[in-house]
Amino acid sequence: MYNVVEARNNLSRLIADVESGAEVTVARRGVPVARIVPFAVPEQPRNPFATWLRENPLTPELTRPIDEIEKIVAENRCAGA
Repeated sequence: MYNVVEARNNLSRLIADVESGAEVTVARRGVPVARIVPFAVPEQPRNPFATWLRENPLTPELTRPIDEIEKIVAENRCAGA
């Protein structure tokens, strides 16, 4: 537990402790008044298509082997598509 003055003077260290998973309590005259805890950020996919694909997986009939996909890509490159 840190008093307000200690917390103010050591804020960078307290934040580093919190980033490593610790919870820090700040007290005024020995009475806890605040708690510094890690901020939980919900994981959000960067790609909306990846989200859709996770929710709607492809059936085996719709999937293709990587060799077949690479062949199609190479053919399209040669054709100028």
